[in-house]
Amino acid sequence: MCPELSPRGTDLPGSTEPDPTPLMHPADGIPELSVTVSQIEAAAALLDHGTGPFAVDAERASGFRYSNRAYLIQIRRAGAGTVLIDPVSHGGDPLTVLRPVAEVLGQGEWIVHSADQDLPCLAEVGMRPSALYDTELAGRLAGFDRVNLATMVQRLLGLGLAKGHGAADWSRRPLPPAWLNYAALDVELLIELRAAISAVLAEQGKTRWATEEFEYLRTLGERGSPPARRDRWRRTSGLHRVRDRRGLAAVRELWLARDRIAQRRDIAPRRILPDSAIIEAAIADPKTIDDLAALPVFGGRNQRRSAALWLAALEAARESRDLPEEVEQTNGPPPPARWGRRKPEAAARLDAARTALARLSQRVRVPIENLVPPDLVRRLCWEWEGASDPVTAVEEYLRAGQARAWQRELVVPILAAAVTRAADTGAETDENS
Repeated sequence: MCPELSPRGTDLPGSTEPDPTPLMHPADGIPELSVTVSQIEAAAALLDHGTGPFAVDAERASGFRYSNRAYLIQIRRAGAGTVLIDPVSHGGDPLTVLRPVAEVLGQGEWIVHSADQDLPCLAEVGMRPSALYDTELAGRLAGFDRVNLATMVQRLLGLGLAKGHGAADWSRRPLPPAWLNYAALDVELLIELRAAISAVLAEQGKTRWATEEFEYLRTLGERGSPPARRDRWRRTSGLHRVRDRRGLAAVRELWLARDRIAQRRDIAPRRILPDSAIIEAAIADPKTIDDLAALPVFGGRNQRRSAALWLAALEAARESRDLPEEVEQTNGPPPPARWGRRKPEAAARLDAARTALARLSQRVRVPIENLVPPDLVRRLCWEWEGASDPVTAVEEYLRAGQARAWQRELVVPILAAAVTRAADTGAETDENS
């Protein structure tokens, strides 16, 4: 049975939020940054004397660095206040230096906003939660249209957070006071936010749903990472402009050359060479330094110094016998746009499933992608061959695909009916043709 939603869990058209009370600074001021081994040990001891769950956040340098490592860790606990930890400047082995903090954090629940962003980089330094509460994911399950931290704090707590440095280069040292102020505010209200959104989920009858989702997210790393995309270079922006396999080979070789440099120097690849420059070079296929320099970006001083490297990549593409296919080969079903010709019965199943899931999503106020992974639905519809007991077959398929119990309870009957109804409709069409 689906829970009934309370007004508190809905986003009503035309509704307005009251003006928030601005929160520009942490209540206890900006904490001192813990950098040295002794300072980090003191921060761990302070947290150990607190009580209750830990509000946890991490800042990375996405867009500036190749790695996804944490450059600042913020932790808050009742009775301890907030600590800010520099995980890179202590001069020792991070796993050893940060172990006191990791051991304390292992004692209780973590409250994180968008845990899938922070858990991997925290795991790199030995910090893993024994229990997890993700306030962003909770907002999605509650049916909130906007789930960023500032919006949820305003909506549920009536406070406004000072923002503005989320996309900063957190690998910079020293970190400016304004950035530390921003970072401390990110955990200032997480404990209160958890209590507020928990109440909303309880009113909606979704507490168990959230519990299962948080545990799945917490243990994701323990189940191993999903297979990496084989042809990562195909994510190059503007790739659709390259019309032939030789040009795709040029994109591939330039992308790989750039990636090697970026990884060695720990710089974000697009700061080495933008995607637009790779596409232009692949299309123009310059043979000399002057021809290369005539293209956008490559005429700059830095790129001229690397001209021989880029020309070598283009030459490797011209000589390659391993030309990429125009369309990436995958181990799953093809793009749904091609199903109508290749497997029309699968296209009918997918249409029926999507329609039914859209109705369910609207009824329970949970985004479709949170009800069940879209890729799992596509695979089910593509691979379905019928079953004497469709409900049991779909249940087993979704269970094997790691769908959670609450998801299966909601979607198995709907998907079983959709694929069966689509199959019956297809059979009737064949008989009448």
